[in-house]
Amino acid sequence: MLEVRNLHSFYGESHILHGVSLALPAGSSLGLLGRNGMGKTTLIKSIMGLVKPREGTVQVDGVDMTRRAPYDIARTGIAYVPEGRGIFANLSVRENLAMAARPGVDGRREWTLERVLDTFPRLKERMDTGGQLVSGGEQQMVAIGRALLTNPRLMILDEATEGLAPRIVADIWRVIGEVARTGISTLIVDRAYRTVLAHTHRAVVMEKGRVVLTDDSARLAADPGPLKGFLGV
Repeated sequence: MLEVRNLHSFYGESHILHGVSLALPAGSSLGLLGRNGMGKTTLIKSIMGLVKPREGTVQVDGVDMTRRAPYDIARTGIAYVPEGRGIFANLSVRENLAMAARPGVDGRREWTLERVLDTFPRLKERMDTGGQLVSGGEQQMVAIGRALLTNPRLMILDEATEGLAPRIVADIWRVIGEVARTGISTLIVDRAYRTVLAHTHRAVVMEKGRVVLTDDSARLAADPGPLKGFLGV
């Protein structure tokens, strides 16, 4: 479904991504691991069209989307839950969710507002509360729910559990697992590498803007030695 080939991205004159390649088949899950500052978020933004690569390609279903606008890329069925959540502070929880609701690229509406609220019951009590007034964990629920309401084929989550209480973290991972079981592909960035490996089929490790390790998640979980060296744990 998603294929990245030899991607080079820059911020000004700073060369951030150095020939990054990866592939994500439909219905599968991929973990993107690495220490802070290694290019993971830049890679995601390059996939989503928020950073324009200078070299390489991003293909969705074999179609080159490398320099297309972010809204064109989103319309292929890719939903993005960004680091920092991206909640609209001047909108209520209900409005943050409703603004994203639409059928998937094949016309299906498997994820409705009712299903999102059943998945995140805490939000039922916050529907008329401003986005800036709910807790960090509830904001993350809104961000994930908003992505699901686009009925995506692929959901990209960048540090979805960062800074959250352990109970909320467990709830977020529960939902990520449920989403993956519905057949939605997932690309997951998170510091909790063991949990990432438990929720993905394959993992890619980045260091200094390069892919330095790619393997099955189960194999890395069974023998994390090489992985630990790159993550500094």
